[in-house]
Amino acid sequence: MARIVIVDYGMGNLASVRNALKKVGYETPISADPAEVAEAEALVLPGVGAFGSGMQNLAERGLDRVVKQAAAAGKPIVGICLGMQLLFEEGTENGTRPGLGLLPGRVTRLPDTERLPQIGWNLVEPQREHLLFDGLPKPCWAYFDHTYAVEGERAEHCLAQTEYGRTYPSVVGRKNVLGIQFHPEKSSRVGLQMLANWGRAV
Repeated sequence: MARIVIVDYGMGNLASVRNALKKVGYETPISADPAEVAEAEALVLPGVGAFGSGMQNLAERGLDRVVKQAAAAGKPIVGICLGMQLLFEEGTENGTRPGLGLLPGRVTRLPDTERLPQIGWNLVEPQREHLLFDGLPKPCWAYFDHTYAVEGERAEHCLAQTEYGRTYPSVVGRKNVLGIQFHPEKSSRVGLQMLANWGRAV
């Protein structure tokens, strides 16, 4: 079993993600130590909060470089909620700021025609076959809590999409890098199954 580490960059929901992974059979330490993160065989990048603060925290702890090196080395990485957004080239929350650049695209505010943030259950509609969706209904329901979402994502990297004011990628992936906009740790059986599927693949 691969050694999975949850990256701690000071942006929330770490314990709930660890508990969800434990439920599906994976003991995952939480670490802010760049050396320990670098030694991991797979990474989970969770997070709740603002894009700029997330990137600043990663940089201040030296974790941005470590995550990029892990991606370049082919290690499996999954970003959750804010963690997914940070995988992209840039975000526009409180001004435009660069992201990790592991996936093409930018993160922008959802339309003000809807109540923001989007909090609650919404449909996730898979756009192609992927191991993350094994054993899940298609479409499936998941729990969201966010105001910003990816736009301009290349079609071949959009694994699933969701509608809230506009259609946006809610699951993305390219090679070893995956992102999940909703909270699998709060999405009951669907979320646990998705984490279990990812864990088996690493």
